[in-house]
Amino acid sequence: QVRLVESGGGLVQPGGSLTLSCVASGVIFRIATMGWYRQAPGKQRELVARLDSSLNTNYGDTVKGRFIMSSDNARNTTFLHMSSLTPEDTAVYYCNAQISTDAFIPYQDYWAQGTQVTVSS
Repeated sequence: QVRLVESGGGLVQPGGSLTLSCVASGVIFRIATMGWYRQAPGKQRELVARLDSSLNTNYGDTVKGRFIMSSDNARNTTFLHMSSLTPEDTAVYYCNAQISTDAFIPYQDYWAQGTQVTVSS
């Protein structure tokens, strides 16, 4: 079964940096997209960064210039490098991917379990 496992969350001081990772494992034919979303208490889930099949990266307006998404295709892994963190970045961060498990099966959405990022002094 395909699964996404992410790690790297934790407590960081304002102005600090943190890197999250997410790896897809299982029976995978092709990964179309991978990305990151977050949800803070009392707020809707929002886009953080997403890498599409054309290798274009889209960033949410609130993180542009501060966050960078990268990937290791050989290991089906994506990273979210976060810098200049503020308390407003505090949220649960979720890794997401569209994955096909067979050449004849459409892509499906998969979500990781989420990791808490807390920015506080």
